[in-house]
Amino acid sequence: MPVPHKVCFRMSMLLVVFSLPMFTGSSQEQNVGSHTSSDADAHKLSSRLLFEITLHGFLLWASLGLLMPLGVLIIRMSKAEECGRRLKTYFRAHAILQMLSVLLATAGAIMSIKNFGNLFNNHHQRIGLVLYGIIWLQALVGFLRPVRGSKGRSPWFFSHWTLGTTVSLLGVINIYSGLLAYSKKTSRSIRLWVILFTVEVSFISFFYLLQDKLEYIRKQGVILGNERSRPIDQTASHGVKQESLIESG
Repeated sequence: MPVPHKVCFRMSMLLVVFSLPMFTGSSQEQNVGSHTSSDADAHKLSSRLLFEITLHGFLLWASLGLLMPLGVLIIRMSKAEECGRRLKTYFRAHAILQMLSVLLATAGAIMSIKNFGNLFNNHHQRIGLVLYGIIWLQALVGFLRPVRGSKGRSPWFFSHWTLGTTVSLLGVINIYSGLLAYSKKTSRSIRLWVILFTVEVSFISFFYLLQDKLEYIRKQGVILGNERSRPIDQTASHGVKQESLIESG
């Protein structure tokens, strides 16, 4: 798909350009340090550093808690589509959302490395470090998608699915651990944010599971006679047709 690759490449270049000042700027006099520090340290946080901690959290929430799951749901929606134009639209939306997610996560990682004292002595920082590596590995695997029918297609699909599932699960876990770390450092209540994120994760999980049953639910209103009249090989070839249409784009 030439169009998504061009869009993703341009977005990656923009991230590199705009992130350079973050590396060359002056360092903060204060840093976050260990999340296990006492509540008294919360009063020592400057307003700017507190803003950067909050922004870091929102960047990772938007990346791993929203854009990436939406990209997964969108590509799964394409399984029920037969229109070639819609299939290409779903694929492009999936690619763009995933790359936006990678860029936001990278921006959050840059902020963390530059401004926070990452001693990697707690679960949030350790999981975050693993996540940053897997996210970019997943993006690289996505760019190296083999043509359907080639020898490496099956191993590629399995690795792409495995990495995506790992990122999604670890992302949710790390957002929760990040909220807890934020509460310990600032002594602020996170109850509202935990409730909102839990509702979001529950809705996404419900829709994810529902997608597997949508076709079955639709068929409940189909007369059996009409269902029998449908050629057997038409259903079997539907998945192949979808892939062919996407590859041709």
